[in-house]
Amino acid sequence: MRGAHHLEAFLEMMSVERGAAANTLAAYRRDLEDFGAFLAARDKALNEAGQDDLSAYLAGLKAQELAATTQARRLSALRRFHRFLYGEGVRPDDPTGLAEAPKKRRALPKVLSAEEVVAMLTVAAREAGRTELSPVRRMAAARLVALIEIAYATGLRVTELVGLPASAARPGLRVMTVRGKGNKERIVPLSDRARAAIAVYVALRDGLERGDGKFLFPADSESGHLTRQSFGRDLKWVAVAAGLPPEKVSPHVLRHAFASHLLAGGADLRIVQALLGHADIATTEIYTHVLDTRLTELVQEHHPLAHPQPARPQPVLPADAAGDDRQRTPAAGEKGAGGR
Repeated sequence: MRGAHHLEAFLEMMSVERGAAANTLAAYRRDLEDFGAFLAARDKALNEAGQDDLSAYLAGLKAQELAATTQARRLSALRRFHRFLYGEGVRPDDPTGLAEAPKKRRALPKVLSAEEVVAMLTVAAREAGRTELSPVRRMAAARLVALIEIAYATGLRVTELVGLPASAARPGLRVMTVRGKGNKERIVPLSDRARAAIAVYVALRDGLERGDGKFLFPADSESGHLTRQSFGRDLKWVAVAAGLPPEKVSPHVLRHAFASHLLAGGADLRIVQALLGHADIATTEIYTHVLDTRLTELVQEHHPLAHPQPARPQPVLPADAAGDDRQRTPAAGEKGAGGR
């Protein structure tokens, strides 16, 4: 692929200046290399695309019937890359300026009920309490309990969760400072249950001399900590054991449950945005579908006209006023009302 050095420079900029995560950088590389292969078939370098090339590439994605979200992600990668080339003076123009992203429906997130989360925690805790397990398996079971408790108590992204530093296990720690997307820090509170689960897990882990002082969940992996794939597999097992469809459960679904249950309980949307680490509140608003029932209940409970008003009692008229109230013509010699 000709022009590959421009891709490497772009990825370096995204990493150093924008603080892009490893997964984000990998996604950019895949998308841009796919576009580079398309251009190579047209005998063009990665930095030589014209508007006709871009249109043909996007039309090909549509013809492949790729999801609208996938098409939009690839166009976003192309836009960022070409803006970088323009800003660096590699190109005099940006061919993505007139490209339109495919319209996509915003899917509602999968959400577990509070009862389903409790069922999963119950299964995980029962497994961790089995005394006949080997020390290694007991530690792994206690680790899973801690992971689920933290995920549901904080709404952390799975990469933030598995990569938590060892300092997250400090005794008495009630809040954690988390470094999320874009290298931005935010503070999230820890529940008593989460802190207790961490303490149990750390005691078992340290008893096996598995702690390396860097990560809360160390593992023999390239990153040095538990992988998100490993946590995902363990979570599927818990779901099945709890009688839940495994396709309904994932680490990200626990994050959805955290946000949805907070909002359903009356939490402010801006607070939930801060806890989730969303840069744009529009991202958080996807959870507001859970508020429909709650808002209806609030209106029915507090609005003064939400309930049928009791009928007001009719005044009792005096006996001499209860007769026929129809007007009549005064008889001869009789004066009209007020004429006396």
